[in-house]
Order: sequence, then C-alpha cells, then structure tokens
Amino acid sequence: MKPVLGIDFGGTSVKFGVVVGTEIVSSPAPIPTQNFEGSEPLIEEICQVIETVKAEYPELAAIGAGVPGFVNFEKGIISNLTNVNGWKNIPLKEILTQKTGLPVTVDNDANAMAYAEWKLGAGQGYENLVCLTLGTGVGGGIIANNQMLRGANFGAGELGQTSIDFRGRLGTYGNSGALEEYIGNREIIQEAIRFYKHAGESKTAAELTPADLSKLAAYDDETALQVWDWVAEKLACTLMNCCYLLNPSAFIIGGGISKAGDLIFNPLREKLEKSLTGPHLDNLQILPAKFGNEAGIIGCSAIALEEAEKS
Repeated sequence: MKPVLGIDFGGTSVKFGVVVGTEIVSSPAPIPTQNFEGSEPLIEEICQVIETVKAEYPELAAIGAGVPGFVNFEKGIISNLTNVNGWKNIPLKEILTQKTGLPVTVDNDANAMAYAEWKLGAGQGYENLVCLTLGTGVGGGIIANNQMLRGANFGAGELGQTSIDFRGRLGTYGNSGALEEYIGNREIIQEAIRFYKHAGESKTAAELTPADLSKLAAYDDETALQVWDWVAEKLACTLMNCCYLLNPSAFIIGGGISKAGDLIFNPLREKLEKSLTGPHLDNLQILPAKFGNEAGIIGCSAIALEEAEKS
C-alpha cells in the first residue's frame, strides 16, 4: 500500500502524518497556526513540509487534509477554519494540487474520523452508523447505506449544533440548545463546578477537567458520578434523535471525553434503552472509537487514497 500524507488542521497547530494503511510511519513536526497571519504564509509553510516528505517518500500517492469547519468536499474549498483567523473560502485543494503536483482531498475533520472508524476501525462491517468526537466541541460524521453522508452543501453530521432544548443555551449560529454548549470540555468543567458548589465543596476549573472527573468517579465520588450522568443525559438526547431519524446500527464515540469509558457509556446505554422503540433499539451498539488523536490523520489519508484511486 502506498504512503499518503495526512494533514490535521487544529486551532493551535497543523499536524502531519505519513500513513500506510492504519500505521503512521512518520510524523513531521507540527506547525503552530498562531505564528501566521492569514492563510498564505501558513500554506507556504505546509508546502515546505510536503516537499520534505516527498523527498523522503517519492512514492507518496496523495495528500488528505482534515479541517474543523465547513468544507466543500468536491471543490476542496474551506468555508471557514474554526478558531483560526484569515481562513474564509480558501481553495486549499486547488492550491496544494498546483504547488505539489499530487492529488489532494479536503474534508471536515469529524468526517475524517468517521471514515477512519468506518473503513478501518470500530465501525468495520457496519453500513449505517454515526460517529461522534467529544472534546472542545462535538463533531459528527454519518454513514448511511454504506456511504458517507455529506449533505447538499457538505454540512451534514454537525451533531454538536443539534438542539437538545429549544429554549436552551444559544449556539454559535443562533441555534438554541446546541449540544456542544452543554458537553464541550469547558462546559462540562463549568457544570462540574456548579455540582460541587451545590454539594458544599469549592473546586476550581483546574481541578475538574474531564480527566480529573474520571479519576474522582473511579473512587466513587458521588458528585463526579452525578456530573457524568448529567453528560450522558445530554448526549443521549442527541443520540435518541439520531436513532429516530437515521436508525443506525451503531454509534462510535471518540475524543477526549470518551476516555471516561464506562462512566459515560453505561449511563448512556441505560438512557437510550428507556427512550427508544424496538426497531431503533434492537442490536444497537454503542462503541468506543478504535483510533484516538490519530483518527483524523488516518481518516483523511484513507479518503485521499480512495479518491486518488478513483481518478
């Protein structure tokens, strides 16, 4: 199998990985995004990394980029790059193809994660599944009838923006009750502070990261367990809606919050069992993702290889 270069755009850095199958065989140094004003100088720096990789791997077959935000998958145009200024309607596919001479694909990073899990990870063999990444925000990707569902304008799967309360907290786009306004990392921490205050304990945000809450819950800290149950309740609402709309066979959950393991998965299963009918519940699987932080790079590389082979 030929190597592919995966590029994972984040709010703080651009990460790289030369991927063969599911293995990242080389990881060039990341580029701090905040060191660059606008898209052009950062793209030039990315192209320098690509040329170095091409020299080391002359058989490099393609380049795949995963980005947070809306992407026109067919044209490879980034509508916006979340948390990074100066990126609006950037034709990244065209630019990188011209500068490198290699086939390029650009997709949403949650779609890349979903693709990795569907083709190579925990979702292998499933024709209908929903993947979620839980971290700073909530991302999603949908596989329906054995195809990636991207939607009319390539905006499908934005589960973090779906509403769990029509009178709830305001989302980024004016949408009331957006899920990630409740179970993003920062939001969980703030909720945990309120839970502990109600229990008569004063704790700081630094003491109540999702990792800290997992450790506390592992020692049967009742308040931490209540926080995880609260998170599961919010997430279960969105998953229930997905079941009635899409009738998936499985949910695959990744991202930092998923590291809580049974603390989130067990109450999540219990809440879904109480809110779903037979056809939507029968044989429904809720699975942890196989790939961790590498899912985006593996996924966008796999997409790029498939698209290159098509053409």
